[in-house]
Amino acid sequence: MDRRKFFSVTSANAAAIATGSMPAADAAPAKQAGKLLPLKVRLGHQFGTLTDKSAAWVARYGVDGICTSPEVTDPSRLYPTPEEMRKMLDLASKWKLKVDLVDSVLLTSSHIDREKSPAIMLAQSPQRDRDIESFQNHIRTCAATGIGTIKYNMSLLGVVRSEQVPGRGDTMYEKWNAKEALAKNPPLTKAGTVNADAFWERIDYFLKRVVPVANENKVRIACHPQDPGTPPEGYQGITNVLGTIDGMKKFISMYESPYHGFNFCQGTVSENLVNPKEEIFDVIRYFGGRKKIFNVHFRNIKGGRNNFVAEIFPDDGDIDFVKALKVYREVGYEDLLMPDHAPVVPGQPDAARENFPFEFGYIRGLIEAERHLI
Repeated sequence: MDRRKFFSVTSANAAAIATGSMPAADAAPAKQAGKLLPLKVRLGHQFGTLTDKSAAWVARYGVDGICTSPEVTDPSRLYPTPEEMRKMLDLASKWKLKVDLVDSVLLTSSHIDREKSPAIMLAQSPQRDRDIESFQNHIRTCAATGIGTIKYNMSLLGVVRSEQVPGRGDTMYEKWNAKEALAKNPPLTKAGTVNADAFWERIDYFLKRVVPVANENKVRIACHPQDPGTPPEGYQGITNVLGTIDGMKKFISMYESPYHGFNFCQGTVSENLVNPKEEIFDVIRYFGGRKKIFNVHFRNIKGGRNNFVAEIFPDDGDIDFVKALKVYREVGYEDLLMPDHAPVVPGQPDAARENFPFEFGYIRGLIEAERHLI
């Protein structure tokens, strides 16, 4: 069977699918007259509120496009006004930066016990209806100011890791080992037990009210998959339904729309595969061939589902980034490739940003090399 078709139904593959492994995609690559399309990906980066300091820093390294946020002057308002968005865009223009997408004020990647506005994910009506209205208003401000994409999460656990391990040089890498984490018997969150059916109900409730607004305003809503997938019994009582490829496939089939897709974190998706070094490329084909990839977090890992090292340099993991870039080209992906979760250097005053310049240069080099191969 061709590698772009789904795996043949064998017992081994059925087991792989059950644990989050990905069947190969059946979408045809984007080609013109038998040739691959020109490579149109660009180097991107994401960070918090845009300021002169953050703008100058990212401009210094020649980043082509950014994901950032305007300053919302009223903390009780859960969306920016058009004026606040334009102020952000004026600042970006000053530093010759292009804002390709923005983060939602709501639905961040924080743990639910620390989330300031948890009503949507906790299914707390009528507050979740008010919060969904705020998200709808954020979509409208994007449309009014020319921003084509808004990024969000549908998460209760945030980004879960079990420990830090020594990395290259003096860096530290983040690790997730499900067996070790479960052995510590972590307590339930304030969400209590949320099984798959309950989680899907919350996702459906949100999408039913938001996708039509995205369609009306022609603004893409890009959801980050859940990082990481959890064991079948869940973790802290939560079943991460967007932590499997089957779950991601179901998600995009709900309220089908060209404006409803993923902030495709390649690292997170790799974490949710049994054999990511072989399977990730067909996952990219599946979602990229259906034009459901709106942004890419170009992140590498070592290991696979339930046992991996996550925050790692792009040249130090199991995934062949050269091959991955060729597949993004194959499916006609035209948006940003962003480094994500760069390793930290303990004790450095700016540890969170210390290693991003290396990753910028690495990804830029890959893009330039691949672009000149056509």
